[in-house]
Amino acid sequence: MATTLIDRITPRAFRDFAAAAVDFLKMNSVTEKFRRGKPVVVKTRNPSSEQIADSANLFFRLASIPIRFCSKIEEWQQWEVECYRLLNGDTFRAFTVGNHSVCVEKVPGRSLWDHMIEGTLTRPMMQAAAREFRRTHQLWSGQFGGPWSHADATMQNVIYDSKTDRARLIDFEIVHEKSLPAPARHADDLVVCLLDLVAKGRIRQWLPLAVAFLETYRERDVLAEINQRLVIPTGLARIWWNVRTSFANTAKVKRRIELLRNAVAALQVSSTVGVGPARKRRRPSTICHTISPGIPNVSSRTLAMSESAKAASPAIPRRLPTTR
Repeated sequence: MATTLIDRITPRAFRDFAAAAVDFLKMNSVTEKFRRGKPVVVKTRNPSSEQIADSANLFFRLASIPIRFCSKIEEWQQWEVECYRLLNGDTFRAFTVGNHSVCVEKVPGRSLWDHMIEGTLTRPMMQAAAREFRRTHQLWSGQFGGPWSHADATMQNVIYDSKTDRARLIDFEIVHEKSLPAPARHADDLVVCLLDLVAKGRIRQWLPLAVAFLETYRERDVLAEINQRLVIPTGLARIWWNVRTSFANTAKVKRRIELLRNAVAALQVSSTVGVGPARKRRRPSTICHTISPGIPNVSSRTLAMSESAKAASPAIPRRLPTTR
């Protein structure tokens, strides 16, 4: 079977090969410098980048993974600058440099990945990241003719600034296939970010942090898509899954994925409570019956008012309590 086969060929030798392949797919050289007194990042495509990207895209097609690298250098420059301006253009500039580079003003802060590895990742950081994903997922993209998505939303590409309690997204090498609906693209972004937490998050922290992230994002149609993607794939797609989970222990990943699926299911339930048309409730009639035209029966009205006062309150909690 495919799963067994992949498991058999992922001991140390295969992991070393795959890790080398991932490094090989780093198609850019990156330098940091100052320009007009501001820190900037200059990314330059390497000479073999187009061939590498084409090979990676062939793998994605064969594995039925709906993402692709921007292989043409001009296409990459345009997409990188367009995304940076769309998401961060309120404060930071981005522009092309020559035929092979882009230059972007550096956003302040440190990546969620660095915080996670150092054990300093906190709930407010994950909430800030969720707010930024939700904001950017509402931005219009001409590329998709609809809402924007990242396609490579790892924790390394989420930068958190503690001074402003603001997260920003960077690094736009990969793009989702246009055929993928917006909720599916957005769910994929969230899952890619969460897989880092699943793989490397600390044992007592990772799940509460994941729940805080999802609770803050809270879009019902996206939550519904997430659990469909929290399934360990088989075949060629398993290789990319292993890359996304940093080749973490398979048994650990399976346990954590199941816990995360349960958490997502609980959030789906709580988000749907109170949604939809209000249920009609029968109340005691306050219409008076007459014993003769124009004269109400006093005892009838008194009884109706008394029964109305005893009726249960119509207030129903809109959310079920969540278990943390």
